[in-house]
Amino acid sequence: MSITEIYIAWMTIVRKEIKRFMRIWVQTLIPPSITMVLYFVIFGNLIGERIGPMGGFDYMQFVVPGLIMMAVITNSYGNVVSSFYSTKYQGNIEEMLVSPTPNWVILAGYITGGVARGLAVGLIVTTLSLFFTHLSIHNFAIIVMVVLMTSILFSLGGFINAIYANSFDDISIIPTFVLTPLTYLGGVFYSIDLLPDFWATVSQANPILYMVNAFRYGILGVSDISVAWAFAVIGFFIVVLFAYSMHLLNTGKGIRK
Repeated sequence: MSITEIYIAWMTIVRKEIKRFMRIWVQTLIPPSITMVLYFVIFGNLIGERIGPMGGFDYMQFVVPGLIMMAVITNSYGNVVSSFYSTKYQGNIEEMLVSPTPNWVILAGYITGGVARGLAVGLIVTTLSLFFTHLSIHNFAIIVMVVLMTSILFSLGGFINAIYANSFDDISIIPTFVLTPLTYLGGVFYSIDLLPDFWATVSQANPILYMVNAFRYGILGVSDISVAWAFAVIGFFIVVLFAYSMHLLNTGKGIRK
């Protein structure tokens, strides 16, 4: 395929994905925004007043970057896992596989769709957070890079989940039993400096910790983790999941019957 044909194929998938979640925006954009507002009210205003400052900032300012990343993570993941599984379930994926479209273009299209929804929800949540606290920008480049890399990573995770899923129930197992615990234990609501040495060390095995802290550094300028190391960890997982996703597509695992 020529570069023009590849671009057209990629854009076709991307437009389909964006139209999909925008068509049902009441289900895809509003609920996570409402959920985050509740977090702002409960953890920021109510509980935060009792906790006091953390990391040199008031508690609301400290948790907002983590809550924004939580929204980006869950929506990037959720968009791809639900969309690709629906495509697989309905048999539409076979049309793409028999077309001359390279597998990496198919994967890139779904990833871009997941990134688009993650960024959309992240932007909405960020705007809503300004009604509760003041956010400064310490390093805009780091903010953009962390959000993009994180949404790419979890879009890939959603893609893999969708390939292995055999029913609609299967697409909720990983978010419920893996993604949610990792997110809550990823430094969203606390600094790992508060943990005993053993648990602080264990927490460093959680990849979400690096994403949350790198994003917090981009906004507030503070982090429990080396930002360079955080980017290295995120980049490593992106490479691994992308390679595995391509392997699954190329072998037809969970797709070809």
